[in-house]
Amino acid sequence: MAESRKSVAEIKALPVGEKFSSIGVVLEIHEKKDKNGKSFWTLTIMDQTGAIDAKVWGNSQWWDYKEGVKSEIKDPASSSLVSNLKGSTIGVNGTVAEFKGKSQYNFSQVYLVDQEKEEYRPESFVQTAPIDPSELEERFDLLVEGCSGEIGDFLRFLFDKEGETWKQFRIMPAAVSHHHAYVHGLLEHSITVTELALSMAKAVQGPARPDQSTVVAGGLLHDLGKLEAYVLNPGPGMTVQGTVIDHIALGFSRFNRMADDFGLSVTAKTALGHILLSHHGHREFGSPVLPATPEALVVSAADELDFKLFCWSDSVSQLKGGDLPEDSISELNYSTQRRFWKWRPDQE
Repeated sequence: MAESRKSVAEIKALPVGEKFSSIGVVLEIHEKKDKNGKSFWTLTIMDQTGAIDAKVWGNSQWWDYKEGVKSEIKDPASSSLVSNLKGSTIGVNGTVAEFKGKSQYNFSQVYLVDQEKEEYRPESFVQTAPIDPSELEERFDLLVEGCSGEIGDFLRFLFDKEGETWKQFRIMPAAVSHHHAYVHGLLEHSITVTELALSMAKAVQGPARPDQSTVVAGGLLHDLGKLEAYVLNPGPGMTVQGTVIDHIALGFSRFNRMADDFGLSVTAKTALGHILLSHHGHREFGSPVLPATPEALVVSAADELDFKLFCWSDSVSQLKGGDLPEDSISELNYSTQRRFWKWRPDQE
């Protein structure tokens, strides 16, 4: 398995037809049936450079490699070793194929490995934020310190560094896929959204100028529900509540409980609650209400902007940039329904 082993990021850069081997932790595994009733699997694996979705077809080989000797799993569809792989490290050999104009990754061999061995420990393959957590924490503290009045006091109450909310908030992902789907992803995304929203708020003049403390609190709290919607096990995953209730409703409910515990005024509670409920900006994107205050408008705009900028970065990460389409135009990004352009070759 160690021969020409590649990271997920390196695999994504390979051309169609190229073979590879890799190791990663299983985020998702689902057995399905083809038109002939034969089992195949969809797999998502992650390492510290990212995640990829792959297919394991019925003619692929599964190996129990836990003792360092290959022992073939003859009937993977009935094997508990295969059905319980979520959260475990595996080794794979595969090939880059093409399906509907997009790269598809097919694993021809899957190796089940000893999770206790240092080189295979699942937690060591989980992707983390590209920014040092201590830097993120400093930026978070600076934003909170700039808030005055009861809203500032409420943030310091809510994000008490010894409390469970902060301990969760600091490490949780912001998604399972699409954007910031890694350890510290929620912290990174929330800070960036808040910094963008605060910049917009400072640029607005006249009667529509937003209250800056409310903008900061709304930005930091807008995805509060993701503490209940997602888990790390050891990679990002969804809870039942996150799947059937969604983070917006979960966050609003959690915020209300904590606002009542603190004794937040009705006006402040309503203004912040409105931001949590409206931050997706459109009802078709999941917001129960539309942004109706200057503060809610800048937070929802910043949230959408950070999401799209992340998608741009992720989509063009393997491109050189420049004038040639093959060097500068990304594959279709399904989350944003567009191809992205990396027009500056020196852009990272």
